[in-house]
Amino acid sequence: MPALSPEARARLLRLARAAIEARLAGRPAPPPPDLAELTEPRGAFVSLHRRADGALRGCVGYAEALYPLAEAVTRAAVLAATADARFSQLTLEELPEVVLDISVLTPPRPIAAPEVTVGVHGLLVEHGGRRGLLLPQVAVEQAWSREQFLDATCRKAGLDAGCWRLPDVGLRSFEAEVFGECSGTPLEPGPDS
Repeated sequence: MPALSPEARARLLRLARAAIEARLAGRPAPPPPDLAELTEPRGAFVSLHRRADGALRGCVGYAEALYPLAEAVTRAAVLAATADARFSQLTLEELPEVVLDISVLTPPRPIAAPEVTVGVHGLLVEHGGRRGLLLPQVAVEQAWSREQFLDATCRKAGLDAGCWRLPDVGLRSFEAEVFGECSGTPLEPGPDS
């Protein structure tokens, strides 16, 4: 899939922040930007990190292309701020203290464990109604080997490490275009801010 334009990236970041702010302030969500490349259904995740130390503050998304990209990002941003069970709900006062990253995903496809490339592939493990997903950047941030990444994805699904070796465990990979407020994407106010 072609990379998003710098304009699309900037608009998605503004949209995600505006959607979080609107939800926390009790206002309606902002309308999606009028940009054709944001109307294609895509999987996407929004990650929130504390500005001070980079610690994760929320991360939610959609592995499958269930919504047009702008809508997927809006939904994921709001859920990352309000419904990530690992964290308390973000407050309006905290919002300026977090930075956003967006990961736009390629469609997941089956992969064999030896084909997994750390730093390129994100992983989705499924077995017995359980499902775990880790974005490609997580393995790099943690300096994991391929096996450590596979094990961690199993644990994320609530399964035993090493379950990826079992023949009835589903293993799929995806790639992600990752960008954020600290990655040089301009955030000047725009028409859809």
